[in-house]
Amino acid sequence: MILNCLLSVKAFFSKEKAFYQSIKNIFGFYPGNIFLYKLAFRHRSAAIEKYNGVKLNNERLEYLGDAILGAIVAQLLFKKFPLKDEGFLTSMRSKIVSRTALNKLSQKLGIDQFITADTDSNKQFKSINGDAFEAFVGALYLDKGYDFTADILVNRIILVHYNLEELETTEINHKSALLEHCQKEKIELEFRLVNEIGVGYRKQFEVEVFIDGEAKEKAVDYSIKGAEKLAAEKVYNLLHPEETTAE
Repeated sequence: MILNCLLSVKAFFSKEKAFYQSIKNIFGFYPGNIFLYKLAFRHRSAAIEKYNGVKLNNERLEYLGDAILGAIVAQLLFKKFPLKDEGFLTSMRSKIVSRTALNKLSQKLGIDQFITADTDSNKQFKSINGDAFEAFVGALYLDKGYDFTADILVNRIILVHYNLEELETTEINHKSALLEHCQKEKIELEFRLVNEIGVGYRKQFEVEVFIDGEAKEKAVDYSIKGAEKLAAEKVYNLLHPEETTAE
């Protein structure tokens, strides 16, 4: 309580008063180290050059935030869906932390208005908004710690802006999306059954995806269709890194 009062007083008298208040309005807390949050919203196209050619931008915070966000979402899903398997949890996490989802979330929260970047960066870098959100998570973690960050992300963001029950039934058809992409780019797409593992009801099928005759990704499942779907998702994410995040 005392710390919150001190931070609110600090924010009131700061030249960054408007920025402090914006963070408070959106996320419900006053920043401690304001530099971290300002850096989180500085895109590499507007990096500040420091000593020995070192440039300050949000890429390092984005890297950290990606890992922290993934861990917090994984923990939330693990507790909320105690009977679901690893494949389901991974799919759900991908739906929440994909670049497409984070870009939309960032705009919904108004984070995109804080970003410092070249004027044409939104056209050149399609993931700029989602990247800034991940960098914000990194800044929040360094400033407030893991438990505080988890509380903010879960209770003020994920459970407010995501409908997990609805998301559970939403299926992304990566195989169709991949086929559409290959047709558009005039690329040959082929799914090959390369291995069969086990026998009877334990039998699994390994499928490999080839793009223009070049092997890309493999996946294993208890049905050929399921293996194709998993392999297609891997290749689609490989071809569209701006829509994904590291697992």
